[in-house]
Parts: sequence; structure tokens; C-alpha cells
Amino acid sequence: MTQRNGIRGTSDRCLHSEAAVVGERAKGMEREKVPEDCESEDGGRGSSVAVTGVVEAPDGGWGWVVLVATIMVLALTLAFPSCVGIFYTDLQNEFHATNSETSWVPSIMTSVLHAGGPFCSVLVEKLGCRATVMLGGVLSGLGMAASSFTQSIGELYITAGVITGLGFCFSFQPAVTILGHYFVRRRAFANAISSTGTALGLCTLPVLGNYLHTELGWRGSFLVLGAVLLNCCVCGAVMRPLQPPKHRGQPLMNHGPPPPEEEGVKKKKSWPRTIWNFLVASMSKHMAFDQFLNNSRYCVYSIGITWMMLGFVVPLVYLVPYATANKMEQGRAALLLSILGIVNIVVRPPFGIIFNMPWFKGRHIYVFSSALLVNGLSNSICCIGPSFNVLITYVVVYGLSMSVVGSLMFTVLMDIVEMSRFPSALGLLAIMESITLLIGPPLAGVLVDRTGQYFHVFFACSAVVASSAVFLIVSFYWLDKRDRKWSQQGQPSALPETARPALDIVPGCQYSSVPTEVDRDKASANGAEYITSV
Repeated sequence: MTQRNGIRGTSDRCLHSEAAVVGERAKGMEREKVPEDCESEDGGRGSSVAVTGVVEAPDGGWGWVVLVATIMVLALTLAFPSCVGIFYTDLQNEFHATNSETSWVPSIMTSVLHAGGPFCSVLVEKLGCRATVMLGGVLSGLGMAASSFTQSIGELYITAGVITGLGFCFSFQPAVTILGHYFVRRRAFANAISSTGTALGLCTLPVLGNYLHTELGWRGSFLVLGAVLLNCCVCGAVMRPLQPPKHRGQPLMNHGPPPPEEEGVKKKKSWPRTIWNFLVASMSKHMAFDQFLNNSRYCVYSIGITWMMLGFVVPLVYLVPYATANKMEQGRAALLLSILGIVNIVVRPPFGIIFNMPWFKGRHIYVFSSALLVNGLSNSICCIGPSFNVLITYVVVYGLSMSVVGSLMFTVLMDIVEMSRFPSALGLLAIMESITLLIGPPLAGVLVDRTGQYFHVFFACSAVVASSAVFLIVSFYWLDKRDRKWSQQGQPSALPETARPALDIVPGCQYSSVPTEVDRDKASANGAEYITSV
């Protein structure tokens, strides 16, 4: 971590300076800038002097500890809903619930995990990434512990579905966010390695859940699993924020209170307008609607991912029932999911190394979309036959493509939005995903009930996922072609929010990119101008 010496400028208030380039977007920035001193002597904001410091992303060092912690958080959160299926029959018998009523428990948990994004963005802004991850660990642990005392399926919806799912959201999203600040040059590699946490959870949590179910029953198992989820607090504790050392500048000569606002201006402000402005500002800040409306790449990516989620996870839900319905032993059918997890664990690290190569810079979205197309088409393999060899082939192909998709999903999002807007962009995307994640499995269940055959589900999932991949490829190709055309004509390209100064800093994990000298030389050669002060 380095620091730029000296005071770059003084002003009456604390200003946040951000480097913005009009023209070609600078990729792979390794240095990130934060306001070094925005506090007064008594700890308040708006202080004596603005001092600019430069924080260099470690791309290693303590970042490896944060990476391991992120892997554990993803294993305990994203993979946990698959563990609930082990207790499916017991929950049915205990509460005399139907199949559809019981299936809502993991569905609500997964949906809330994604839909809690805006609430998570607010907490990240107020508390920072570290405290939010720890709060999520406490919330998810308490939710599962309370689930062991429920007396109805409705109570289980609240404790295991809403409370635990919200805790998962508070732990998962800040962990991914702070990892993006610790790794810039190796960001693709770090995201690929962290995504193995989901595969690790898929391999270990069902085994642990089955053992606890045999020894303690479902109520005792939920209580122990709640204690296991408290480990998210330990993982969050090591996610310390990147901050430069603070230095005080000389007090300003004319530093005084701001001039009082005129009475006429005050009278013009009405309560409805004030509330409306606050709501609009909050929605834009925490749900990234401004990005959705103004950043065409983020808009296209959000729509494509939302449509993809309608059929992406459904095959994992119906793979084992499809195999057992065709006379396959329960043990061999369950082995298919274990093989899927092993493939992900083995393949994702080398994929991360490959995607971190310079050639893939700017091409992540096309690799992601191609893997998504293969993943969608692979669902058709199940329709060849329900034999073990055919399903093994399907699981391997599905697992390979799933590894690429999981490795690049967050990397692509970090490529198309600046890091200061990443939490809110991820929050809005997560809300959109939660809708299709919630209705996907029930719609597949309706299809099975009406046709009596599971392979129709795999056909439908193949069409949905493959069509989303084609949509992403065509849309991003058209956007790139449009920008190249505008660049040749001397018109400014439609870049995302990187050209706009971010006036808000999230404690502990919000930073803004600063161009290097090489970037400035390149920009000057292309007629671009850097704005380095406000």
C-alpha cells in the first residue's frame, strides 16, 4: 500500500477527486484512490482539509486471506439451499405439507438471498463490508437455530426462508465486493478461485447434513447448522478494509461555517418534494437504476442474466428425481451431484489462471456467453436416455460450462460498471434474478405434473439458457461495433459511469480508479482529457 506525498489542493469542504477519461476506457487499473482526510478534529465529516491518498490494490498479501474467507462464505451461503433437500421428507411428515408447500422453503431462501441486495447496499455504505458480512453470519445462524423450534410450515418460511436467506445475502454480496478491491490485476483469477466455494459447499454440506440427519433428526440438524453458519462472522472479521494512512493538512485561513440559506429558498422546499428527492436519490444509489437506464452494457447484462436464471439452476433440482424415476438407485443418483461438485473444484482454478491472461482483457463477456450457450445445450443430453453413462456425460459437460460461467459472472459485472457502483449494481441485478429464481422450480413442477415426464424440463431449460446466451453475444457485439464506429467518427463512445465522478464513498470498501502515467499518455495521444480535480 503506497501513499502519494503532499497536499494536492485545499478547499472549504472535503472534495472527492476522481480521474475520468472521455474516450477509450482504461482497463486493468492497479491503483485506486480514496479521500485521505475527510474528517474534522472531532471525528465529523467536512473538515479541515482534503488530502488525496493513493491505495494500491495488493493483488496478493493479505488479499489471499480475504480470498480464502470469501471461498468459505460462498460455500456456506450459495450452496446451503441444496442441503435443505435432505430434510424434505421429514418436513413434509412433520407439518403434513404437500410437495409444493415444502418446496417453497429452499425457493424462498434462494430468492431472498438475491433480493436483499438493496438492503445490503445500505448496510455496506453505513457499516462497511467487514461488519456487514459478520452481521449476515449472525442473522443466518439465528435463522437456522430458530427454525429448529418452529411448529408450522409458515413459521419455517419466515425463519429458514426470509431470515436465513437475508443473512446469506448480507454475507455473500459484501464478500464479493471487497474481493474486487483487493485484486485488480488478478481479479479474474481471484473471482474464479472464490467461485470454487460454491462447488466446495455442494460437495460437503449435503454429506454433513445427511450425517446430522441420521444422528440428530431435522430439528437437531438445523440447530447445529445454525452454529456452522456463524463461521461467516469469522470470515468477515479478516476482511479488513483498504485504507491509506491519514495525514492532517494545515488549517485553512477562511475555514468557517457555510453561509446561511436564504429564507426564500427554504420556503420553496416542500415536504413531498423533499421525500420524493430522497427516495429517488436512494433508489439510484442503492439499486443502480441510473446504471440500468444509462449504461447500456449493464442493462443488457442484467436482462440476459435474469432470463438465464429461469432455467440455470432448475436441472440441479430435478436431476436426481429424473434418475430415480427411471429405476436408478438413490446412491448412484446422488453421486451425480457429487461428481458435478468435484468437476467444479478441479476445473475452476486453472480456468481462473487462463482467464487472467492479457488476451482475455475485454473478451470476458464473449467467453462467458459462449460457455453459457454450451451449458444450455448440454441439458439436451439428458433427453438421450436416463442411463448412468449418459448422465455422467451430461454432468461433466454441464460442470465444465458451469465452471466458466461461475468464474466470470462477477468479473464481467466488474468490467462494465465502476467499483464505486458495484454494490448497488449487484443489488439491482440480484433483485431481478430473485424473481426468476423464485418462479423457475415451480414452473418446472407444473410442467412435470402436466406431462408426467421429467425430460421436458431439461428441454425447456436448454431453450431458456441457450437463448439468453445468444442474446448476450449478439447484444454486446452490436454495442462494441457501435462504439468502434463512433470512435472512428470522432464521437464520444457510450461508456458506462466511469466518466462521472463518484461523490459518495462507502466505508471500508469503496474506491475510485486513478489513471497511471502510461494511461495518461495513451489518452493524450487519442485526444482524451483526464479530469483529476473538482
